[in-house]
Amino acid sequence: MKVLNIIGSFILAILLVGNVSAQVDIISAKDFMALSKSNDKLVIVDANKSKNYDVNHIKGAINIEHGDLYRPGDIDGLIKSPEDLAAFFGSKGINENSEVVIYDDGSQKYNTRIYWILKYIGANNVRILHKDMDAWRAARVPLTSAPAKYTATDFTPTVNPAIFASLDDVKARTGQPGVVLIDCRTPDEYNGVSKSEGHLPGAININHEDLLTETGAFKTAEELKAIAEKNGITADTEILMYCRTSVRACVEFVVFKNILGYEKVRVYDGAYLEWVASNPVVQ
Repeated sequence: MKVLNIIGSFILAILLVGNVSAQVDIISAKDFMALSKSNDKLVIVDANKSKNYDVNHIKGAINIEHGDLYRPGDIDGLIKSPEDLAAFFGSKGINENSEVVIYDDGSQKYNTRIYWILKYIGANNVRILHKDMDAWRAARVPLTSAPAKYTATDFTPTVNPAIFASLDDVKARTGQPGVVLIDCRTPDEYNGVSKSEGHLPGAININHEDLLTETGAFKTAEELKAIAEKNGITADTEILMYCRTSVRACVEFVVFKNILGYEKVRVYDGAYLEWVASNPVVQ
């Protein structure tokens, strides 16, 4: 009996470790404060618009807007080359080994977008902090209007193609067994009622807002898994996702890849705007 108890405890420990590792990149306000005190090289990124950053932000945070990470052109929202992105982040004091915490306005859209881009070019240690003023006050997160700046560094990019989907990938994989294409926009956008002519052929709709609580925090892993399974998505499913410019898609990337720990998760960066430029949609 004692041996069985030991074996049972060992198995439980493995399961718990697996659950923690799946959510390692989501950090609470309390843990953020402990981290900021223990690591004087921590890089804090405020992903809000600059006008909001100028009013109030976490002490020591620099401001990076996701719009600065896109290349110019006819299609909005396409990220710059890995080399250009690395040069940009390096100029801000971030390299591939920097420990980074990113927060935004509480919507999870902009912190997750920058998180995904950093992971795409090989950043090793990036975490997401949700802006919840009640939690921040309880943890005594210091706020200021004084801007911060880090010393520039060299970022050596190592592209992770496993989390990126191109137009050709979407065309080749959609409709194949075990593959799901998720439209992360609102139902009205998906159905072509508002701000859209419809959705990509074969896509299902999971509104990114349905994965968040009323305060904008991520729902529990159990709730998120139930939503996934309701839509026929399991850990073995290959997942491609998009929205209008794949900002909202990155919220769902974090859900499936980081919280649920699903392995085959990719963001179609070109998104609806690239697709609709030369391909039909359906309602």
